[in-house]
Amino acid sequence: MKTFKQYSYRYLFILGLMSLAACKPEINNFKPSKGTADFSRYISVGNSLTAGYADGGLYREGQLNSYPSIIAKQMLTVGGGQFNQPLFTEAQANGSGYLKLTGFNADGTPITTPVTNNLAVRGILPVPGFGNVTLYTKYSGDINNYGVPGIKLFHITYAPYGNLNGFFERLLPGNAPSNNTSYLDFITAKPFTFFSNWLGNNDALGYATSGGAGDVLTDKSTFAQLYTLLIGKLTANGAKGVVATIPDVTSVPYFTTITVPAILAGVQKANPAVAAIYINALVSGTTSTYAPRAATASDLIVLTFPTSKIGQPVTSPAGTVPYGLTPYAPIDNQYVLDANEVAITLDYVNNYNTTIKSVAASKGLAVFDAFAFLNGIKQHGLLINGLSLSSNYISGGIFSLDGVHLTPRGYAIVANQFIGAINKQYSANIPSADVAAYNGVKFP
Repeated sequence: MKTFKQYSYRYLFILGLMSLAACKPEINNFKPSKGTADFSRYISVGNSLTAGYADGGLYREGQLNSYPSIIAKQMLTVGGGQFNQPLFTEAQANGSGYLKLTGFNADGTPITTPVTNNLAVRGILPVPGFGNVTLYTKYSGDINNYGVPGIKLFHITYAPYGNLNGFFERLLPGNAPSNNTSYLDFITAKPFTFFSNWLGNNDALGYATSGGAGDVLTDKSTFAQLYTLLIGKLTANGAKGVVATIPDVTSVPYFTTITVPAILAGVQKANPAVAAIYINALVSGTTSTYAPRAATASDLIVLTFPTSKIGQPVTSPAGTVPYGLTPYAPIDNQYVLDANEVAITLDYVNNYNTTIKSVAASKGLAVFDAFAFLNGIKQHGLLINGLSLSSNYISGGIFSLDGVHLTPRGYAIVANQFIGAINKQYSANIPSADVAAYNGVKFP
């Protein structure tokens, strides 16, 4: 005779089986789709970020992990075609040279060493009135990635530019100084069905990284005219595309790693009487008048500033004084983007981004808002598949050793943002890249 307890066990067992059946994992019904776009010939237009520049140089490994190449791999599932990059050869894989992390000092600061072997440098061309141009081994194959380190939107219609930028010169059939093909004509010479465009960063970045002293911001109306011209030509034959806004160039590790409070705290450990760090700053309301003043946390010190200079005796009108610790020997302009210069830079970047969004909307293009996205990472960090990432130098995993360009992992993150914008605008279903498959900064 079966007891009530036995019936209860049987009942519970059946309930358990029913629960398991009800909770069975769902089948992933993800179906790749090109939507209303045609990805059969995708080209990428842009500067160093587009080329895969990293760690202060352009080299083969960085090129292989460029965000356009990552996008193109994902596009293969939705009818994308072959994506050719102007890669350096394996024998000259180190390209222009780059920085490598080789250790850390006792205080935790990183030690970086330039890589100088297996380069692709073929010569130096002196250009009167301009300076020396480094020339690289020529590339003669088909090109889909037109990223050129150093190029500004301001340069795209200047025909002799191929004689002034070695990275562009290596893509052209002619040799400097005889080149006369503009970047805009070069990128549109062959048919394409889809494009990405991230030009414009250098129109603000050069001014910022030079501390406001070694470059100029592109005039706002000139930027608008050239961006309209560029997008008009890219879409002239019916191609669709995606564009990106310009990031807040003052928020990258190049400007946020070495800070005024940290420098002052270090000095005060040795000399508590020191009250301030002094810089040569732009006077408010002017565009070219500078005067020494005490630095604040709103003034940005560049990553390349040699902090060992602080306190060193230098000659000044007041005699021998400690560098950076007196208004008679302030930190040089080239090492500081002061608060007024920061405000000017952001004003121009915001204006450029208004143009980018407006022109993109007029052509029905997808937009990746890099300004908002990267600022969000700076403020809140980013968690992807268990990876905790941030904008911190080296440890954050996103920015490379130069503090401006990205690691392979950073480029994968950006590629996914481009893909998300494409999917939304064109009702496509391009799968995202696996960010965890790409590395951050390589440790020794």
